[in-house]
Amino acid sequence: MSDELWSLILPLLPKPPPKQVEGRPRVPDRQALCGILFVLHTGIQWEYLPQELGFGSGMTCWRRLAAWNETGVWDQLHQLLLNKLRSKNQLDWSRAVIDSSHVRAARRGPKADPARSTAHGRQQAPRPHRRAGHPARSVADRGNRNDVTQLLPLLDKIPAVAGVVGRPRRRPDMLFADRGYDHDKYRRLLRQRGIRPVIAERGQPHGTGLGTFRWVVERTISWLHGFRRLRTRWERRDDIHEAFLGLTVYLITHRHVQRLC
Repeated sequence: MSDELWSLILPLLPKPPPKQVEGRPRVPDRQALCGILFVLHTGIQWEYLPQELGFGSGMTCWRRLAAWNETGVWDQLHQLLLNKLRSKNQLDWSRAVIDSSHVRAARRGPKADPARSTAHGRQQAPRPHRRAGHPARSVADRGNRNDVTQLLPLLDKIPAVAGVVGRPRRRPDMLFADRGYDHDKYRRLLRQRGIRPVIAERGQPHGTGLGTFRWVVERTISWLHGFRRLRTRWERRDDIHEAFLGLTVYLITHRHVQRLC
């Protein structure tokens, strides 16, 4: 992990609680974060995290990830980077794209359907973009629910992005989506929010031309799956899986910011 990346993360990490009893010294936060990143990139199980690399135990890294996610560290970091992108005129709010991807869940979690013998997880993300397709928000849900059910909750989680003079922005002008989001009710609700829906309709022939705009979300989902820990959901707890999602979205956005420097 680079010093520049660590300098962004360090101010937002919660201060460690005072040590109550004598014992082994606390693993430094930077080393624990390196262990978390190692798990995220390689997909290795927590119990197999190599302690000889100085990360600390897998359980230590797991606890830090849960604690930092609870305090909203990844969300704050992501918003900080979105503000930087907007200040450099690299966010195009004239349109956003939403889509979902399915991953196999190795362990049944709280959102799994008890009527199914196997579990799948869904990751959805809308992406206001210029040309790169910057992730705006992601959310995890059980795999047997219709994509459109998470449309509005996902839009409501987009942070208010500042970076320029005036009010922060959190709503795109248009939203592009595939046939999985085809529903008149949600088109109406989007218009009420001031968002123009551009959604492919079921029963219509292919070749709508929406792929000209929707490719950015497909590519960004492939970036998400480039992190091996997200290819299969191993976490039973939703907050741990969503913490990995939030950290990954932050890392992808950080790459875009680095290219501008």
